[in-house]
Amino acid sequence: MGTQVIVLNGTSSAGKTSIGRCLQSMLTTPWLLLGIDDLTRAVPDKGIDDGTLLHVSETGLVEVGPGWRSLEASWYCGIATIAASGTGVIVDEVFLDGGAGQERLRATLSGLEVLWVGVTCDRDTARAREALRPDRVAGQADSQASVVHEGVEYDLVVDTSRATAESCAAKVIERALTTT
Repeated sequence: MGTQVIVLNGTSSAGKTSIGRCLQSMLTTPWLLLGIDDLTRAVPDKGIDDGTLLHVSETGLVEVGPGWRSLEASWYCGIATIAASGTGVIVDEVFLDGGAGQERLRATLSGLEVLWVGVTCDRDTARAREALRPDRVAGQADSQASVVHEGVEYDLVVDTSRATAESCAAKVIERALTTT
């Protein structure tokens, strides 16, 4: 497989991490799963508490603060460096500004073989999953639904509303194998 990076983009609770974990178990070589949640956990609490980096409202709306984009750029450079060194990377992402977010990541991954995957699910399914997750604010998936896919170009779109993470991962691998 010539693919070096698999980007899974979708709303919170769409099933991206589950697909990523399945990909890790199904791929023949070790791949790293790095997600936006990892970056969020890595930033200083102060930047979330005061909103200078990231703010999640009581309604679930996620807003980036003035310092977020420079941290995101560093994060993306790290992902590109890992992939360029020969380790496959699965990126679990939420493009809060749709196509503009994809373009920032695409520019950083320039020269690498990237498979862009849209991960969707219906709103009721996302709401139900979100309600089961203690690390989510109710409404997060709804607030992201209208923007994360807007203007984003994909090689493949999978819908986790009724499909299993395993079957979605199998489609991703099949597509990755046919694009090389």
